[in-house]
Amino acid sequence: RLSSGRRRHRETAAEGRPPGDGGSMRCQQVSVLYFARSAELAGLRCETLSVPRQITALQLWEEIVEVHPRLAVIRDQVVFAVRQEYVPLGDQLLVLQPGDEVAIIPPISGG
Repeated sequence: RLSSGRRRHRETAAEGRPPGDGGSMRCQQVSVLYFARSAELAGLRCETLSVPRQITALQLWEEIVEVHPRLAVIRDQVVFAVRQEYVPLGDQLLVLQPGDEVAIIPPISGG
């Protein structure tokens, strides 16, 4: 439930980048949802971040880790869910819309 998590508004380093970084550097406000271990490491369940409209999944991860450095330890184990579709961390380009949800899906233990 989103209502049970704290909501933060943060600005990331993306906004300080020079205009020559590409034609679509306009920033979008997206909701980042943290689950299980990622919520423990980030210290919250959801927040709103400002990120470039077009960004690779790996660059998005780096933006998030810049805000929450403790998440770096699970980098090789997480995937994103963007608009409820799984996206592995890599070079695939994401085109984000205002209000999109990006879920951090950490490793899930089980038997």
